[in-house]
Amino acid sequence: MILKASFFIVFFTLFLHWEASETKSQGEIGQASLPPRGWNSYDSFCWTISEEEFLKNAELVALRLKAHGYQYVVVDFLWYRKKIEGAYTDSYGYDVIDEWGRMLPDPGRWPSSRGGKGFSEVAQKVHSMGLKFGIHVMRGLSKQAFNANTLILDTTTGKAYEEAGRQWHAQDIGIKERACAWMTNGFMSVNTKLGAGRAFLRSLYQQYADWGVDFVKHDCVFGDDLDLDEITVVSEVLNGLKRPIVYSLSPGTNAKPTMAKDISGLVNMYRVTGDDWDDWNDVSAHFNVARDFSAANLVGVKGLKGKSWPDLDMLPLGWLTDAGSNLGPHRNCRLNLDEQRTQVTLWSMVRSPFIFGGDMRKLDDTTFNLLTNPTLLEINWFSSNNMEFRYVTGSLSSPGKHGLTHNSKNEGKTSVLETRVLALRSCKDVKANEWSTKVLDNDVAQLCWEENSNNRTSPFCLYKRKAPSMSEGVMVYNHQSHGKLHLLVTERTELCFSASSNRKLTSKESSRGSFSRCRSHANQMWELNNNGTLKNSYSGLCASLDIVKASSGGVRSWLATGRRGEIYLAFFNLNNQVTDMSAKISDIAKVIPRRRSSNVATCTAREVWSATNLGALKDSVSMSVKAHGCALFVLHCN
Repeated sequence: MILKASFFIVFFTLFLHWEASETKSQGEIGQASLPPRGWNSYDSFCWTISEEEFLKNAELVALRLKAHGYQYVVVDFLWYRKKIEGAYTDSYGYDVIDEWGRMLPDPGRWPSSRGGKGFSEVAQKVHSMGLKFGIHVMRGLSKQAFNANTLILDTTTGKAYEEAGRQWHAQDIGIKERACAWMTNGFMSVNTKLGAGRAFLRSLYQQYADWGVDFVKHDCVFGDDLDLDEITVVSEVLNGLKRPIVYSLSPGTNAKPTMAKDISGLVNMYRVTGDDWDDWNDVSAHFNVARDFSAANLVGVKGLKGKSWPDLDMLPLGWLTDAGSNLGPHRNCRLNLDEQRTQVTLWSMVRSPFIFGGDMRKLDDTTFNLLTNPTLLEINWFSSNNMEFRYVTGSLSSPGKHGLTHNSKNEGKTSVLETRVLALRSCKDVKANEWSTKVLDNDVAQLCWEENSNNRTSPFCLYKRKAPSMSEGVMVYNHQSHGKLHLLVTERTELCFSASSNRKLTSKESSRGSFSRCRSHANQMWELNNNGTLKNSYSGLCASLDIVKASSGGVRSWLATGRRGEIYLAFFNLNNQVTDMSAKISDIAKVIPRRRSSNVATCTAREVWSATNLGALKDSVSMSVKAHGCALFVLHCN
């Protein structure tokens, strides 16, 4: 027994040494050459985390997760907000800013930042643990800095930015009508066409580099809130800095692959959903998104100084808080163990970044084992040919039926509902050019979506009227009200079509456009182009009418190949009861590139979560999978 224990310790030590060597060699290829792993404060602290709490969590990441490739510890949003009565996620006037309009850590929560040191001391302590330090930032300029009309720093001179014989201020570059739709009291876009606008963004990211930041999570610039101009300028700034900084975008509600192709080369990871919380509907909402981005060949493509990765969001496991809470951690993850296994298995098969969100101070053994499962981590970093596998069958299991089953001829039936919804997509997408003007008998004009107009279904139409100028003054930049439209549900309503939600959305929610009180905001201003696209002035995205299928369940499967020739096959049961699932070995061979021409005779298989050795499987691999659960097979085929 002692000999076996000694052998295991030696083997495990050699394994960790080998894994660390692999990580180092991969890291030398470029920035984010592998899907990043780390910890983020949002799921367990919302915005209220303190320096002491953060450093304790970082210390535990270094102690327990670093050996498994977890490298980044990230402070999420509003680290600059004072935690006092009246302060919340979209309050105004509680932020700490410097003379140049840049955010500074709240000294009440981050005492080491006093004296203008910012996050320098925190970053040094994180680096001393062998980890990398990250922060969350919002788009552009804060409303607080805009109203204070702060000067803009020229980092090349260390003085106020000057051009055309004058100094430039925040109100010269801020675009009020392009305030973040879900944080209107917080931040707005800046005019990147101006030298002063670009200088301001340079001053922000130079300061982060000076603090020792290694990772930036940039929010309200992607998905519904796309700001391609700002992403481009920030990417250029980061590319020119001496300090390498991983560039992450968040959130990404309504993100489409066509949209991602415009930014994937500029960043290192980008969210493709809204916020993921510990709700089964949030988990299940990721399957179609994961399929679409994988099919578009966007996983691990060229990014900023390295590679870029579609991001399914943080893993909300362990000890958590609630969205928007000022209270901090207070409950356990609501997903059951089967649902948690489904989530981490999907994240692994998709090669999404692994960013843990639970409080490290209460990390339980079950959560730790999920985060450090060696098969999952191997797949996440080193697998290839990752794809949704369509050749899987499922039938609802009889009560009391468990274990291995044979493939059933009766496939499980699920109810599928179809609904037409307003959505946003890249204007380059051919699916966005079906809008045209229709004039009614009373000379009232409408904009109508004409796709399938020959069908019995009547076309979807919105009433149009000329958008008014801003009440606060003349609109600036390329968002003048001239030629722009408000779109209304009925001719006399005061509810206008908005491009982005006025709140943060979860993964199960999709910002399919909303109607709210009409206002002079670029979010509600539209322009009909000659090619039939309807372009929004806030994000530059175009509206379309999509058919969305909402399924109450079903079965899904993913497939990948390992670097040593193994095949990874995952079954996912989205049904609410046990389902018998099966896949033919011949179908697996069809989609594995190097095996298409070979005659695969037999495979041996092991199922990871049940630790079951299935032995030789000549024709198919089958298993009963629990409700909302999964099975993960490692196949070795001759």
